[in-house]
Amino acid sequence: MTIEWGREICSNLEAAAAREWLVTNGTGSYASGTVAGMLTRCYHGLLVAALKPPLERTLMLTKLDETALYDKCCYPLFTNRWSDGTVDPQGYFHLEHFQLQGTIPLWRFACADALVEKRVWMQPGVDATYIRYNLHRATQPLTLTIRALVNYRNHHGNTLNSDSWQMKINAVEQGIWVSAFPDAVPLHLLADRGNVSVTHQWYYGFDLAQERYRGLSDREDHLHAATFQATLQPGESLTLVATTESNPHWNGKAGLEVRRTYEQKLLERWQDTRNQRFSVANHSFAPNSPRPRVPASSSFPLSPSAPQWIQHLILAADQFIVNRSLPEIPDGKTIIAGYHWFTDWGRDIAISLPGLTISTARSEVASTILRTFAHYVNQGMLPNCFPDGGEQPAYNAIDAPFWYFEAIRAYYAATGDYDLLRELFPVLAEIIAWHHRGTRHHIHLDHEDGLLYGGEEGVQLTWMDAKVDDWVVTPRVGKPIEVNALWYNALRTMTAFAQRLGLEYQDYERMAQQTEKGFQRFWNEALGYCYDVLNDSHGHDASLRPNQIFAVSLPQTPLTPTQQRSVVEVCSRTLLTSHGLRSLSPNHPQYQGHYGGDRLQRDSAYHQGTVWGWLIGPFALAHLRVFENPTQAHSFLEPMANQLNAHGVGSLSEIFDGDAPMTPRGCIAQAWTVAEVLRAWQAIERFARGRGVNTKF
Repeated sequence: MTIEWGREICSNLEAAAAREWLVTNGTGSYASGTVAGMLTRCYHGLLVAALKPPLERTLMLTKLDETALYDKCCYPLFTNRWSDGTVDPQGYFHLEHFQLQGTIPLWRFACADALVEKRVWMQPGVDATYIRYNLHRATQPLTLTIRALVNYRNHHGNTLNSDSWQMKINAVEQGIWVSAFPDAVPLHLLADRGNVSVTHQWYYGFDLAQERYRGLSDREDHLHAATFQATLQPGESLTLVATTESNPHWNGKAGLEVRRTYEQKLLERWQDTRNQRFSVANHSFAPNSPRPRVPASSSFPLSPSAPQWIQHLILAADQFIVNRSLPEIPDGKTIIAGYHWFTDWGRDIAISLPGLTISTARSEVASTILRTFAHYVNQGMLPNCFPDGGEQPAYNAIDAPFWYFEAIRAYYAATGDYDLLRELFPVLAEIIAWHHRGTRHHIHLDHEDGLLYGGEEGVQLTWMDAKVDDWVVTPRVGKPIEVNALWYNALRTMTAFAQRLGLEYQDYERMAQQTEKGFQRFWNEALGYCYDVLNDSHGHDASLRPNQIFAVSLPQTPLTPTQQRSVVEVCSRTLLTSHGLRSLSPNHPQYQGHYGGDRLQRDSAYHQGTVWGWLIGPFALAHLRVFENPTQAHSFLEPMANQLNAHGVGSLSEIFDGDAPMTPRGCIAQAWTVAEVLRAWQAIERFARGRGVNTKF
């Protein structure tokens, strides 16, 4: 599947502006914009640099406004919408073709018989964005005039009333040096040919339509810092590099090759590992030993070649893995939860880790992150956000430590890394012990039924964590079902780990047996599905939510086969969409099928009907467990392939409207959506190859 469009999208401003591209460098820095070249978010820019990786992301180079002079005619190649609604110029009319080559966006502009190509990419590990223009086809020279618009602000913010802001702009060899204020990190903007003239002119009132949709400030000013000009002969190129480096390696041709080679190696490594698994799956059984049963109804296609959309997701997965230097691990790694506005969140990292690292053959990244987590376990909990600059981490994620268990289980199943298991086992034992005796936020084991309780007024603990000021939208105080499904899975995991290490395991086994028995309290026989939260003092919450799907999808399930089937069928009929599961049944009086508006409106809908893309993975695996039909399970993932062409081009969105047509919303690229689709796809393929559901320890 090639991600590309012709004029049917490119010359349609609404369609082209709704599709956003993203390139990253592995430090937290990024570049992003729309296919139309028009700003619609405060997060759009050609260099958003993480000045303290992976944080302090700062907009430095906003955009380049290019005009082509060819055969005495001017062709604007850029598009701007202004605060009065005017679109001027309309460069998208000249955009003939857009394509995503790996993660590198490519635009082709038609100027009479001339064809101008533009590519944008970032150098891995370096705050450097390359913008390269090629005169691909022409019968005479073409002159490019490029206005560079700069800024210097946090990527969440905006710049208004900027008249008095005087940046220091110096001409240097082949470019400019920009200092926003004395202590600012300088921007170097260089070109490999042509000339440059320094300016200092503010452009006022860029319209930011997506920020208006989010109920935020919808206009901004940017500074025209310099104008670059170069004349290209047919076949020649012009490269600009925007960087915080004082002496960048900025050869455009070489830089493009570095990026392509990096991405090719990611794919080759993953494909090599996949081929090894394919070979083992088909040849590792003894002659007289039966294969695990695959239903006769299954027609799942087995091929050494993965679909192209899965290969796109392998590259998308890499965009979330970034550097984070910690005292304990100087070369540490972490996971950005989503672009553009999320940082590295504990819960999101633990959930995303198997799909982003293990499924992509990057076990060394997984082990680094798992070790990093261990340093921050406190009173049996993991921080919701990683600490920064002396800040005290917030420990308010009740489920995060048990997703950590599952990440370690998945890692060990894939690698057999006995040394890491032995190293981390005491940390896991500490987590179990703290929950057994009680920890923060009234989180404790109820010794009567073996279930975990947690919660207090004003604190959001589960993944359904929307909060507006002091209002917790979905408090879920009591015994949430997914927390207890994770708790049960963790206890079974600990039993197996202890046995593998030759340690005492009987206490974990007894606790798991009690939890399995107590879990039956969640079953609502009259409704045919599980309560979402048990709360003995305020009544049980019978709202139909997707959280119960984890009681089926996790490797260890406390539900009976009949109950598992009923849960999957109810979720299929009521919560399932093409892009994930609704967070609340449409039949519920508090259901909201549209996500948008100001913070209050958005957060009140966030977990009250909004579709979450990451849940399609657990649903597909739950369906596989119940019906053992990989073809059907795979069919639930297939619509996600189409989402690579919408919203975040080449990646998968965070959320979607609950009502048709389920428009993508939220982050254009979300770690756990990409991760869970990859993980589920690989697990389904594994099953189809006759290796069964992955519950291996």
